[in-house]
Amino acid sequence: MSTNDLNLAPNDARFLTSQLSTGVLILTMNRPEKLNGWTLPMITAIRNAFQAAASAENVQAVILTGSGHYYCAGVDLGGSLKLMHPKQLHHGIVELNQQLFETFIRFPKPLLIAVNGHAIGASVTSATLADAIIAADSATFLTPFARLGVPAEGCSSVTFAKLLGADNAARMLGAEGWQPSASEAKAIGLIQYQVADEALMAEATAIATVWVEQGKQRLPLVDFAVDELLAINQRESIAVANALLGAAFLKEQARFFARKKKRALSLMFWILWGTRPIWSRLL
Repeated sequence: MSTNDLNLAPNDARFLTSQLSTGVLILTMNRPEKLNGWTLPMITAIRNAFQAAASAENVQAVILTGSGHYYCAGVDLGGSLKLMHPKQLHHGIVELNQQLFETFIRFPKPLLIAVNGHAIGASVTSATLADAIIAADSATFLTPFARLGVPAEGCSSVTFAKLLGADNAARMLGAEGWQPSASEAKAIGLIQYQVADEALMAEATAIATVWVEQGKQRLPLVDFAVDELLAINQRESIAVANALLGAAFLKEQARFFARKKKRALSLMFWILWGTRPIWSRLL
């Protein structure tokens, strides 16, 4: 079976593989050495694949999964942010965040997320915009927004409380930064299916195949209209951009990349932090 059945563009195929069988399209994020982090090229590959799948008559359901020990380590800021005029940077962050989640919100066909390992940040919140989530026993779910000093995104500021209950939502999104295991995630309603690691894709394919046979229509986990989710996403995206250009976040990112010995990225964030009193007037 080809690993590019959706005829992905060569650049997109570097980040994502596709396999199509009996109406079920499996999209696999394929940068395990980068923990399948959502850099701009990865986000673009996913968005293009979703758009192609939406219009393909032979695709009736989609499974999104990852390769390696991570489903996805979340948005890779180092691979997404560049130095530019403050207003342009702010606008770019808003646009990137908004478009990322709109890819999931607007997708018109049944969507199953198959979490093969650790899932962090945007990869968790975006998963709750699908029809269902199936996870391997080794999967974990982390939304460390409070720890990073940024607001919740992916509509989770509103949807998590309704989906998980107020207490569980606060544990995941708040200062505690609770990281539920697969079994804990199933108990609170974050995921709907849990299987052994080695059975993940077979079971995910079986579920999606039944959806195709039954003619299932798109029905997201979160009980909100598309227009409501789009409005929530827009508000959150502006709040995220504001926070990402805040002094506390910039300083923490500079320290983070310094610890990782990524000197160029650390220097970029130190420059942004140190000059913020000047350029913030241009926002």
